[in-house]
Amino acid sequence: MKRDPLPAANTALTLPVQPISQDVLAEKYLKGNEQTAADLYARVARALASVEKEDIRAEWEAKFLGNLHAGAIGAGRIMSAAGTDIQATLINCFVQPVGDCIQGFDDDGYPGIYEALRESAETMRRGGGVGYDFSRIRPNGAEVKGTHSIASGPCSYINVFDQSCATVESAGSRRGAQMGVLRIDHPDVLDFITAKRTPGRWNNFNVSVGVTDAFMQALADDADWELVHKARPGRKIMQAGATQRADGKWVYRRVPARQLWDTIMKSTYDFAEPGILFLDAIRRDNNLNYCEAIEATNPCGEQPLPPYGCCDLGPIILTRFVRHAFGQGGEPAFDFAAFEEVVAIQVRALDNVLDVTFWPLDKQRAEAAAKRRIGVGFTGLGNTLA
Repeated sequence: MKRDPLPAANTALTLPVQPISQDVLAEKYLKGNEQTAADLYARVARALASVEKEDIRAEWEAKFLGNLHAGAIGAGRIMSAAGTDIQATLINCFVQPVGDCIQGFDDDGYPGIYEALRESAETMRRGGGVGYDFSRIRPNGAEVKGTHSIASGPCSYINVFDQSCATVESAGSRRGAQMGVLRIDHPDVLDFITAKRTPGRWNNFNVSVGVTDAFMQALADDADWELVHKARPGRKIMQAGATQRADGKWVYRRVPARQLWDTIMKSTYDFAEPGILFLDAIRRDNNLNYCEAIEATNPCGEQPLPPYGCCDLGPIILTRFVRHAFGQGGEPAFDFAAFEEVVAIQVRALDNVLDVTFWPLDKQRAEAAAKRRIGVGFTGLGNTLA
């Protein structure tokens, strides 16, 4: 729909910058001799335009700079590291696959636990947060044929990933961030749900349970729920009644779906974790579901990602497009024409990030190059509607 142009924002309503905002800017984002946000914007715009063809580079640098001043900013890694000599990623977060073996790769091609740990440590060292699905790791009490031993389960290895995150210092003085996911049908899911009730455990993790449609149906039917894995149970679990299903998976035990759900709800009420990921809904809504499987999210949980997928994000400040706020000087309105122009430039800026950034892992680079996944978001919706 064609819209009439609106007058510029009423600068009389611009609020002064708060001292705490200046402190965060100086501590986290200003580099070298930079003194102001304008200096920061100039560095970022120059960096993002550097991959444009030479004859249009100056034009796009000016557009990116104007967009930053208009309220289209980059996520933290972009604003902190773009245009610097720091070998840090401009991508905030990734998803790292974890397989069911110690070293090398498991039968499905997923990296072993300590290979995944190495890859995640390198990613966090370069400034990226990491999300994982630990569901492939065989449960506590499962048989380990190669060493004639019994597995300790994913929760024990999450301890290792947690300590690695605490030890590795991220680029730019950024605290490491991780997301741990375990499927609702994993035999160790109850231990996973209640793990953070222990003070100090998994301080460097957010945790979420991957819930399926089948579980929600069992919950609605007040039915029992099978906790399963493809790894053969050890002798004690076999003696306790473990059975093998027609699909080859082993049923370690059955629990009432209601009991499992109530345990999640109590932990969430008392400790604000775990979160819930509706895995089947995520897959249905993913327009790339024909070529990828999504089993985890970034550490904050807002972006489901495939293995080695990345969060290349940049929000737009919606309040910058309000005209005549609170009726000052005219009828309040949202400048859709200006917003549309800023969004288009922001898409190009974030796409350029994928070419400018340092990649911790070649597999992350390849995944991004194949799909060019970006995320243009917004902030300030509440104030805009006010």
